[in-house]
Amino acid sequence: MKGLAGETRDTAQGLESALAEVRGRVRSVMARSPLAESELEIDEFLGWGKMLRSRLLLRLAPDCGAAPDRAIRAAAAVEMVHAASLLHDDVIDGGRLRRSAPAFWVAHGVSASILVGDLLLCEAIALLRRGGDDDLLGELITLTSAVCRAEVEQELVLRGAAADWDTAVRLARQKTGALFAFAAVAACESGGTAARLRAALREVGFRAGTAYQLADDVLDAAPDERRAGKTLGRDRARRKVTAATARPDAAARVQRLIEAIPGEALRRLDAWPAAAAAWEVYWQDDFLPAAGRNLALGAAGVPA
Repeated sequence: MKGLAGETRDTAQGLESALAEVRGRVRSVMARSPLAESELEIDEFLGWGKMLRSRLLLRLAPDCGAAPDRAIRAAAAVEMVHAASLLHDDVIDGGRLRRSAPAFWVAHGVSASILVGDLLLCEAIALLRRGGDDDLLGELITLTSAVCRAEVEQELVLRGAAADWDTAVRLARQKTGALFAFAAVAACESGGTAARLRAALREVGFRAGTAYQLADDVLDAAPDERRAGKTLGRDRARRKVTAATARPDAAARVQRLIEAIPGEALRRLDAWPAAAAAWEVYWQDDFLPAAGRNLALGAAGVPA
């Protein structure tokens, strides 16, 4: 971890080195769990996608005060929670393809997917507890609860109801914005003097995660599963409330929202120029390529 602050701020190599350390921390945690005695491969259920939440945390941490080991622990925890949510989501939605490979439940069964997801959630909490990160533990529990509440509402309360844009945005904020918000807050030092910065970062993270989920909603309408690397069309088939089911012009609306976020984020972070600069690097180098790809693929199936 020595040198993380300087490296992740300025170089792609440094960021990739830090991300590798996050992956190693997660593997180490899971290798001490009962899964070590199973035949399951740890990397198979973790998946290791774009790691946008970790990238956000690690881009911001050098300029927002989080100690290097705290940043790695928090990034590992958020990746574990995210991986758990994907394992459960694929079972719920019947998604058979994830990251261009058979979904974990398809390869190993529903029971394995549910149990591994549950274990990941518990181990993420235990990781922060062992590290003494009590403030982050509270944030993780609160924001993961927001994810769960939104999933319950979308699946058990609203499924089959008429979809509207405002509800789709609100669900996206809680489902995906919450873990981006955790990543942004976790980049900040603990203590009362940083309370204003933490509040600004939390909202910036919420906005980014909301936009990413809305772009993913649009991606579900894309015509080409091979290019998307995941099962598509399940939201409409299952009558879920999402951006794409709420509005025929969803792609254009999400594009406008994405275009508005940088200016708002920089205004919120105006009092912390270094944090604002780090955010801008994240937005340009990490977020936009990922969200833009999803939106472009999905726009082919959703009229502009």
